[in-house]
Amino acid sequence: MGQYQKAWQAIWRRIDESTARCGRNVGEISLLAVSKRFSPEAVRRLHALGQRRFGENYVQEARDKQQALADLPDLSWTLIGSLQRNKAALAARIFDRVETVDSLTLAERLSAARSVDRPPLEVLIQVNISTEPQKSGVTPEAAVTLAGQIALLPRLRWCGFMGMAAETGDVVEQRRQFARLRQCQEQARAAGLSAEVLSMGMSADLDAAIAEGSTELRIGSALFGPRPEE
Repeated sequence: MGQYQKAWQAIWRRIDESTARCGRNVGEISLLAVSKRFSPEAVRRLHALGQRRFGENYVQEARDKQQALADLPDLSWTLIGSLQRNKAALAARIFDRVETVDSLTLAERLSAARSVDRPPLEVLIQVNISTEPQKSGVTPEAAVTLAGQIALLPRLRWCGFMGMAAETGDVVEQRRQFARLRQCQEQARAAGLSAEVLSMGMSADLDAAIAEGSTELRIGSALFGPRPEE
C-alpha cells in the first residue's frame, strides 16, 4: 500500500469515527484536498483513489496545474486563498468554487467575469470566526446581510460559509469558534436563504468542526505529506 492510499484511508477512518461519535452520517461530509504547493503528480495520485475536489490558494498555480492535468476532465477546483480583486476575472474563469468572498465588490467582479456558457460559479462567504486581525473575512454579524446581497447576483450560486478557527489545542475553544459559523448558517436559513455548505475544519481541528456541523473539511498535509517550502 502506497503513501497516498494509506493517508487517504487514515483520514476517512478518522472522519468516520468522528461522525459516529456525534451521531452524524459520514455521507454528510465532503473532503476538499488542499493541493497548494503540491505537484500535479500528487493530485493525479489522489485522483486515482477517488478524490475529485482540490483546493488551491493561488490563482496562477491552479491554472498551471489545470493545464498539466487537462487529461483529467472530472477534476473540480476550489479557491481557498485570499483573492485579490485584480485576479477576480481569471479566478471566475478557472475555478468551480471560490470560498473566500468577503465583500460585495469582489462578488460583483466574479459575477461580471463568469461566462454565461459555464455553470454559475459557486461562492462561499469567508467569516472571521476567530476574530484574529491577521485573518480575512467578514464579521459574523455582517455575514448574513452580505449573503443576501450575493444571492441576487447573476452567474453566481451562493452556497454557504467558510471559516478557520484559531490555532489552539483547546477543543472547547475550537467548538466555540466553529459554532459562530453554524449560527451564521442558521440565521441565513431563517432569512430564507439556502446555506447548505459549512466549510470548516482542517487536520488539527476536524473533530470539533464535525461536531459543530461542518459539511466540508479542508485537508492538505494529512493527505499529501509535508508541504514543500515556497
